[in-house]
Amino acid sequence: MDYFSAMRAFVRAVDHGSFSKAAEELDVKVSTVSRYVTQLEADLGAALLNRSTRALHLTEVGSAFYDRAVAILIEIEDAKLATAALNKRPQGLLRIAMPGAFGRLHIVPHLGAFCALYPDIRLDISLDEATVDLIDHGIDVAIRIGTLSDSALVARRLAAHSRLLVASPDYLQRHGVPAQPEDLVGHECLVFAIQRRDDFWYHRAVDASSDEAVPVRITSRFRANDSEALLRAALDGLGIGLLPAWVLTEDLRSGRLRPLITHRCWSISPGPQPAIHAVYPPKKTVSPKVRAFLSFIAKQFGTPPYWELSEGAGQ
Repeated sequence: MDYFSAMRAFVRAVDHGSFSKAAEELDVKVSTVSRYVTQLEADLGAALLNRSTRALHLTEVGSAFYDRAVAILIEIEDAKLATAALNKRPQGLLRIAMPGAFGRLHIVPHLGAFCALYPDIRLDISLDEATVDLIDHGIDVAIRIGTLSDSALVARRLAAHSRLLVASPDYLQRHGVPAQPEDLVGHECLVFAIQRRDDFWYHRAVDASSDEAVPVRITSRFRANDSEALLRAALDGLGIGLLPAWVLTEDLRSGRLRPLITHRCWSISPGPQPAIHAVYPPKKTVSPKVRAFLSFIAKQFGTPPYWELSEGAGQ
């Protein structure tokens, strides 16, 4: 007996409530469907269906077998699709959403190489700080920075998202160099507008195993919802910034900014340490174009990500 064909014939007969309709769909004779079901019953030693002239009714054993058979057939189909996807050349329109500053600095510069590697993929890029609904907007994959909220999306971690306290030499000459977290009191601080509270930053030991963070009160007269705007304010000597490492590399290396209180790990919220993720809608099989982009961008970032390599520069 061809067990796969027999299970498929049985499931389709139950779904249609008819041997003849199952036979029509499968392009076989009605007698073939009937024979498959009879062979299954003989192999299992129990009746799967009660047959009448008008309908088919599952027995208790038949109901249990049907549920398992459906699950097996779905898994087989998924395996076939996954194998086909691996062998299929990545192609088509790939829609990617990403935060503006991070996208401009660390995604867009790599897209030329990506397009050269995958000439059959067309790109539609959206740079926006707002979190969009991927399904409603037809987005294939999005870059998210921070702590992910619970959702049905699939997430792949690409890199850590660390922040550094920084200030310009001019600001530090005028206002002094803070050596401990409590020294921030009285300094002008540059606040990222999306943080939960704009009067606290948080720190923990660099090697701490727990996620417990210690708050420190700050004051500010400069807020912005864009990391590049906060970077400009720090460079202009307007205050101390708590900025992502990925925006700081060149200015730390050149000495235009100096890192501060580096024996502590800093964040703008008290929760778990955030990260940079790629997220995409849940599907049984990830499309080749999405898989190609995820593998490519993860390789470009490296481990640790390339922007972290010069993090200590300028000290």
